[in-house]
Amino acid sequence: MSEVRGRRKVREGRVTSDVMDKTVTVEVVRMFKHTTFKRVVRRRKKYLVHDEENSLHTGDRVRIIETRPLSRRKRWRLLDVIERSK
Repeated sequence: MSEVRGRRKVREGRVTSDVMDKTVTVEVVRMFKHTTFKRVVRRRKKYLVHDEENSLHTGDRVRIIETRPLSRRKRWRLLDVIERSK
């Protein structure tokens, strides 16, 4: 089934906000070496993620997967929970 729709992007991040209904904000941090300065650079991006059961809370580490547009800014859904927050 997934071969028909193509390769979906998967990201890993931390939940930063769970205020909305059936939606959480996930912050994904990626690190890479700068091409000119050869230093490690951190870049952060926030994604709106669909959470059908409202089970996620701030601080949870999650894996998210790209999906069809669910609203104006929401194009990702929850794949699985890696670690629950304390």
